[in-house]
Amino acid sequence: MEFSHSDNNNLPLSKFESMLKTNHVLFFDSEEFENIIHYYLNQGKIALAKKAIKLGLDQHTTSINLKLFKVEVYVFEDKLVEADTLLNELYSLDPMNEEIYIQKANILSKKDEHQQAIDVLKKALRLTDDVIDLYSLIGMEYLFLDQYENAKIYFMKCLEEDLDDYSALYNVIYCFEFLSQNEEAISYLNVFLDKNPYCEVAWHQLGKQYFTLKKHEKALAAFDFAVISDDTFVGAYLERGKVLEELKRYDDAIENYSISLKLDEPTSFALLRIGHCHEKLKNDDLAVQYYYKTVHEDPLLDKGWIAITKYYNRKKNYSKALYYINKALNIDPENVIYWKLYSQINQRLNFYEEAERGFKKTLELGNYELNTWLSRGDLLIKLGEPQAAIYNFEQALEFYPENAELEYRLAGLYFSINENAKGTFHLKNGIVSNEEYAFIIEELFPEVSNRILVKTLLKTNL
Repeated sequence: MEFSHSDNNNLPLSKFESMLKTNHVLFFDSEEFENIIHYYLNQGKIALAKKAIKLGLDQHTTSINLKLFKVEVYVFEDKLVEADTLLNELYSLDPMNEEIYIQKANILSKKDEHQQAIDVLKKALRLTDDVIDLYSLIGMEYLFLDQYENAKIYFMKCLEEDLDDYSALYNVIYCFEFLSQNEEAISYLNVFLDKNPYCEVAWHQLGKQYFTLKKHEKALAAFDFAVISDDTFVGAYLERGKVLEELKRYDDAIENYSISLKLDEPTSFALLRIGHCHEKLKNDDLAVQYYYKTVHEDPLLDKGWIAITKYYNRKKNYSKALYYINKALNIDPENVIYWKLYSQINQRLNFYEEAERGFKKTLELGNYELNTWLSRGDLLIKLGEPQAAIYNFEQALEFYPENAELEYRLAGLYFSINENAKGTFHLKNGIVSNEEYAFIIEELFPEVSNRILVKTLLKTNL
């Protein structure tokens, strides 16, 4: 029997805790000790569980079940040698006890010896009629080995024993998804629903498979059945909202997201999606209100800050866009997307030094996209810092060798500081890579493009 502090019949637990306070040793039968230990382990109160195990074994020295709890604590504390030694002793006493095999498999799993753990668990299967937990454990071990087909088989066995084992159902679908077997997952779920037609979890998972395959009408029907099966299922309303967005039924999507907010605590995801829907419907005031609610609900959600910033960007209200991206950067100064937006907005406001600083920070954070290198370098050219621009583009060439856009820029820069040999070298490289980008010289370096040497090189090589 399991119990908790809210039970009226938890006298053994109350008596045990009273004993600990008074140091008066009282007698409990072994089953009472087992229930007390089980309770403490479930509550994560390991120290109290250990006390109960010690006192239990003092009173019931031969109890195999109490010793198995001791093994469980050893495993939890990573004392695998001690756990293994005690298990071997117990095996010699009771070789037909399936719990011994389960704990042995647990130890092997902790050692990353997952195939051996599976072999031991399969032996345990022959010793018990209570197979569901063992099927689940075997399935998990196969997941550790990335053997998704085998894992799927054992999770399916769990469902054959108990149609309401939703944990197994989620794991089956996880295996299908990892193997990119969406059609097979749909077939399996349809068969499952024939046996259990009011399973909201199965309908929900079926809808997600259809959504992945962009079969939106079928996905919508599946989510409808999930809601019919359980009209308080928040996940189904959220997924239904996503499908309705794809179908451009924005008012209906808003309705579903709004229902999810009423059923549970507000989620930043639902608030953000409502904001997007209102923006699609040209309800600008409502859209921005929901974006504000999103970042208020979860200030760490970058999608919320990005949505507000991009909203004002689209409205060409760059000052407000900059205000909100600065707020976002104050919360998370290591976010690459924030820095890219910061740079783009400052560029539009002609704040070139700030824009260049933003692109530099973006690169420092590991964003090495070609466009970032190009944007920063072009700003350095505009700011009259040719040496810094050269260093930037030469770094970029390490990531994008023989890139014409970089080569022409380096050519123009070297010619502009009268290093003609290097300018010639990069100009020829640019022409070989892609002659169509030769306009970069004229566009970014008009004074260089009029030089006889440059004209001659372009005429000779183009």
